[in-house]
Amino acid sequence: MKDRVAGAGVGRSQGTRRAEFWAGVRDTLPLEVGAAPFGLIFGALAVTSGLSPSGAMAMSLFVFAGSSQFIAAGLVASGAGIGIIVLTTFIVNLRHALYSATLAPHLKGLPQRWLIPLGFWLTDESFVVAARRFSQPDPSRYKHWYFLGSAVFMYTNWQLWTYIGLRMGQAVPAEQVMGLGLDFAALATFTGMLVPLLRTRPMAFAALVGGVSAVLFYPLPGRIGLIIAALLGVAAGVISEAQIKPVSGEPEPKPEPESQAEAVAHE
Repeated sequence: MKDRVAGAGVGRSQGTRRAEFWAGVRDTLPLEVGAAPFGLIFGALAVTSGLSPSGAMAMSLFVFAGSSQFIAAGLVASGAGIGIIVLTTFIVNLRHALYSATLAPHLKGLPQRWLIPLGFWLTDESFVVAARRFSQPDPSRYKHWYFLGSAVFMYTNWQLWTYIGLRMGQAVPAEQVMGLGLDFAALATFTGMLVPLLRTRPMAFAALVGGVSAVLFYPLPGRIGLIIAALLGVAAGVISEAQIKPVSGEPEPKPEPESQAEAVAHE
């Protein structure tokens, strides 16, 4: 049975760069249910936090990191210094190092003109769909185009919803926007992203340890509790995988053969 979250459109799309690109767009579309309200809320809050509309829009264009943008806007509103803002957002974004380490074996051999934009556009949502696509055993040479389709779609929509949020923030008080409960959509989306990945005991154990740790360390300043929880979840998964055999019967994800990566490096 094909994966429902990331891969629903892939089975009929293997073979061409165009098909992989649009499959990445299609498989990312359901995740926009959570990302779109997130961008809208950021835009609405940014203008009440002391950021100019152009500054808030520039942050979405050149930073493109939802949670860090929220934190930065809040720190700007509180009068925090530039050093505190940079350090705090750096810590929050450290999870992307884990994402990159997971995807790196599949992107080996690609030139910098591919790696730089894919690294910049890497988000939670694109990571989930790309990781699922790379783990599928079909011989497609263009899975990085699938990743590109997902990433470009997420980036474009984030800009759109940020702009709509900015317009709303200028016309409607931010408290009224928050009162709509749009942030619940983001929680539901992330839950939907996580659950299909819990196919083995190590994955489930990692999620359990990470989730409990996130709650326990939540009071720590600067969202550093999230980083601690992520590291503990990874450690739990690694230890569990070393001691417990997977029960799903599915093979472990394998990186692209080196010769295949080299073959597409200049495409």
